[in-house]
Amino acid sequence: MSEGAVKLTKRDFVTDQDVRWCPGCGDYSILANLQRVMPELEVPKENFVFVSGIGCSSRFPYYMNTYGFHTIHGRAPSFATGIKASRPELDVWVVTGDGDGLSIGGNHLLHTIRRNLDIQILLFNNRIYGLTKGQYSPTSREGMRTKSSPQGSIDHPVDPIAFALGARATFVARTVDVDAKHLQSVLHRAHSHQGTAFVEILQNCPVYNDGEWEAVEDKTTRARHTLVLKEGQPLVYGEEGSMRGIRIDQGVPSIIELPDGADPLELGVAVHEERRTPAYAFALASIQPPKFPTPVGVFRAVGKDTYESMLEKQVKAAVAERGPGDLEALLHSGDTWTVAGD
Repeated sequence: MSEGAVKLTKRDFVTDQDVRWCPGCGDYSILANLQRVMPELEVPKENFVFVSGIGCSSRFPYYMNTYGFHTIHGRAPSFATGIKASRPELDVWVVTGDGDGLSIGGNHLLHTIRRNLDIQILLFNNRIYGLTKGQYSPTSREGMRTKSSPQGSIDHPVDPIAFALGARATFVARTVDVDAKHLQSVLHRAHSHQGTAFVEILQNCPVYNDGEWEAVEDKTTRARHTLVLKEGQPLVYGEEGSMRGIRIDQGVPSIIELPDGADPLELGVAVHEERRTPAYAFALASIQPPKFPTPVGVFRAVGKDTYESMLEKQVKAAVAERGPGDLEALLHSGDTWTVAGD
């Protein structure tokens, strides 16, 4: 923090708007934890911008006492691209949901990720359309019965982590709405990354898809069902007396039992490295229930030039070569004509 700067607190990011989500919604926890993290980022408050599309999660800009844009369905990444490209000094956050971001907004999300702007994208995944009252979404499980799939969904679901990896994201992570410590840690990591940081947040919808993530949300079952990814550490999970490890052989993961006192490395358990090949990250993404635990943490974090930095270099090079330009001259250059009446 620069000398003389005002020290911010969580209260500085709380608005006077009534927070209107259903009782028990995971969005409350995400909002509270994000507001706790904001002051710790040591960014001038006037530089924060929150951009959202349409959906329950997209009410976020109203509840963050920062600049914000509540845009149109699925297009938040495109608005964020324009903001960051024109004002690279701003700290831009995109808040979207599995329906908003991966259905109508899938194409916009893909291109924003591949361009690698220095922004944070938070995708709340509750595997349902909550705002429009319980239709199945792109991430809903096969066979899931909803108002729009009364006999069970026959769609193959989109995996947000694999989607982001496929778009060559430079930072991909997953966390859980009610795990405050882990959620805050991941938000810090995402913000410190130079480039597009994509974070999937497993979020409970208590009205239309309650308990979807209960195994990883409940403190009594979390250890048995969650694989916490830690840089340089073996892929192990479970409780004392029933620990297990994950092997990855030619890209195929498998589970092994770990006897008490055993060295996971000697038994061939994989060691997590965020900068390993995309193939390794895709293997992690394939680790899913019910056979496997749910991986949470940073799947991949690599360096790459950001879009806005390359754009700035390109503009400076063009100005150096051709001069600052003249808009009036441009408008009256080339083939022009005059339309006149009688």
